[in-house]
Amino acid sequence: MKVKLCDVNQAASEKLPAHTDDKSGIGVHYVDAYIKPMNVKLEDGTAVRCKRRGLKITLTAGAKKGEGLMRRLDVSRDPVVMLNAALQEAAKAAGVELTVEENAIFLAL
Repeated sequence: MKVKLCDVNQAASEKLPAHTDDKSGIGVHYVDAYIKPMNVKLEDGTAVRCKRRGLKITLTAGAKKGEGLMRRLDVSRDPVVMLNAALQEAAKAAGVELTVEENAIFLAL
């Protein structure tokens, strides 16, 4: 079952380190703005939560939970690439599939 979580927050790209005074090295302002709309309750009542704590991204979909790390050295210095890799890692650990298509984020349980 594939369901639309939310639209991609287009304003998040304005919070990339190139546009702000973010000195975190991982673009925390961008990451927080990108994942905030992903906190929703699906039509079937399943709660989906995505949060960042330090370098760790935690994705929860109902009883399924997974974590991914923002890896600057192993993946990329680009926060967009780094976040995508961390979200995919968290989704895989949770046993779900996360895809971005046509400016929307989809979740397959």
